Amino acid sequence: MAVKDISKEIQQKVEQARASKTPLNISGGNSKRFYGREPVGEVLDVSEHKGVINYEPTELVITARAGTSLIEVEQVLAAENQMLAFEPPAFGKSATIGGTIACNFSGPRRAFSGAARDYVLGSSIINGKAEQLHFGGEVMKNVAGYDVSRLMCGAMGTLGVLLAVSIKVLPKPEVETTLVYEMSSERSLKKVHQLARQSLPVSATCFDDSTLTIRLSGTEGAVKSAHQLLGGDISSSGLDYWKQLKEHELSYFNGDNDLWRLSLASNTPILNLEGKYLYEWNGAQRWLISEDNDEKIRKEVAQHAGHAVCFRQHGKHEDVFQPLETDLLEIHRQLKIAFDPDSIFNPGRMYAEI
Repeated sequence: MAVKDISKEIQQKVEQARASKTPLNISGGNSKRFYGREPVGEVLDVSEHKGVINYEPTELVITARAGTSLIEVEQVLAAENQMLAFEPPAFGKSATIGGTIACNFSGPRRAFSGAARDYVLGSSIINGKAEQLHFGGEVMKNVAGYDVSRLMCGAMGTLGVLLAVSIKVLPKPEVETTLVYEMSSERSLKKVHQLARQSLPVSATCFDDSTLTIRLSGTEGAVKSAHQLLGGDISSSGLDYWKQLKEHELSYFNGDNDLWRLSLASNTPILNLEGKYLYEWNGAQRWLISEDNDEKIRKEVAQHAGHAVCFRQHGKHEDVFQPLETDLLEIHRQLKIAFDPDSIFNPGRMYAEI
């Protein structure tokens, strides 16, 4: 049964909100409500704008309405032995593909296959003038406006209501094997950087509590050869482990302190911050559970040319995301003006000034 296209209804609500200067809190599955600053405004529910619009397995592209559940998208792809290459976390069964792209969330495979924004070929949105706009296309050779579609990735709905996205997909690997090693954090960082300089089918790495875990993905022969070269013990719970990691279901993520996501160059040395660490993406993404204050954490990370986001808050934080330098903040303001001149979409969700 075809799913009703309710984009016109959403467009009318945006027109009314613009006329009355009413802020709108764009809401889909609400699985990522915890992320960012506190939502404000009248709820604009887009969860019923759902359904796969087009899927051509031979073209490696799927187009779906933003309210389509992430589970449905992944099931459709799995039936053709394909996958979302950026391995997005859901953080709940109600997660939608729109919310995933709006947050630019990527999972353990990101450092080896690319981020969510790298796979977005096109998008449809309603801007702050209540206009429906279309950017990009559904094939790699038809991507005029490609970078505009990428702007929607990580914008958290502040630039417009995401209606639909076209995403490049990839075949699933033939086999996967998870290897574990006992070692220190310093040795684990050194090892994963050595692996990165070799032609090996590594698709994920994680260091947690004296254990380095590495996933190999590819053909049976390539994975077997890599295992012979690398050694290590094969984990019997490999598939479950990576799912638990991306969904933050590992014991590491249990606790009452703030969870910080630190983005750094992968070869950044061990930071001078107290707390519990978990390393992903060859060390480029570092999770930190700490009682240190925001200023200390951000100052230390900035000294290494990185940035820090308070991913899950247990206290109240004025700045959830890394504060922007003046010039960069002005670019964000100008983008906001261009797409949402009356600032009705998710105001203050990322930064208080926008």
